[in-house]
Amino acid sequence: MDINKKIEYWLDSAHYDLVSAKAMLESERFLYVGFLCHQVVEKCLKAYFWHTQRKEPPYSHNLLLLSEKSKFDERAGEEHFSLFNELMPLNIQARYPEDRELLLKALTQRKCEELLKKTKKFYLWIRKLLK
Repeated sequence: MDINKKIEYWLDSAHYDLVSAKAMLESERFLYVGFLCHQVVEKCLKAYFWHTQRKEPPYSHNLLLLSEKSKFDERAGEEHFSLFNELMPLNIQARYPEDRELLLKALTQRKCEELLKKTKKFYLWIRKLLK
């Protein structure tokens, strides 16, 4: 598969998760909104990795690591790092019982709307950057 197809694969997958996050918000499945927003950003960073490094991205869910390894951190602004830090706990930790209850309390309708808005903005920005 050529590099452009790899990039498009990750961006298409990110878009699917973005649409799914919106559906989860509408059905008030807030834990999944957070998880899917993380997935969107992770997949965007993997597309960016293909764009800059021309090879398979690391098998990692760590947004800061993906940002660094792809060299995205060289062009990222504070709003990007802020989003990464907001989303990082919503990936793995959301799967464990002790963290799940805390996250369910923190992920309100308003918080999820805000996360989804920021995630969509990031997705659109990356997509435009890679075209």
